[in-house]
Amino acid sequence: MANKIILGVVGGIALIAIVLGFTVVGTYNGLVGLDQAAEAQWGQVENTYQRRADLVPNLVATVKGSANFEQQTLTAVTEARAKVGQVSAGALENITRDPQAFARFQQAQDGLSSALSRLMVVAERYPELKATAGFRDLQAQLEGTENRITVERMRFNEAAQAFNTRRESFPTIVIAGFFGERFRVKPYFKAQTGAEKAPEVKF
Repeated sequence: MANKIILGVVGGIALIAIVLGFTVVGTYNGLVGLDQAAEAQWGQVENTYQRRADLVPNLVATVKGSANFEQQTLTAVTEARAKVGQVSAGALENITRDPQAFARFQQAQDGLSSALSRLMVVAERYPELKATAGFRDLQAQLEGTENRITVERMRFNEAAQAFNTRRESFPTIVIAGFFGERFRVKPYFKAQTGAEKAPEVKF
């Protein structure tokens, strides 16, 4: 009788251990899937920002060709692009797990967005510049890139939300805690300061 009780207890413990094991494995794999989806979407965000950064030198060179274009505006764009470039590759490597690095990245990109918006507003005062095919082409490419940035940021936020919701739910939050930095909560892109006001940029 005692042996049956012991076997029953051991069997119950083994069953609980198996269930817990499957729960941990399933939860871990689910988090990995959501984490990879967010990381893949982050790659798309980086691609669109890189495309914009690649357009800036051509845009600046084209604008420089216009007589008497405001040097201060060109300098602001060049400096803003340089700040974007100062976000190191090492910082970008784990940026979706580092809210401070993420905030620095967004701040640098928002600075470039503001500088480019100012450049386009100033360009409205130069009809001969607006009339050149090269400038019009760059305007169209920049507008398309800005639209893609908005879309990819939104998709990243959606992927981050899916991950964070799963990660913060019980018992996932307990299991995620065992893996330390591996499953940190992901930050979100936030609207740029003053985004509630309609921009006065004409493309």
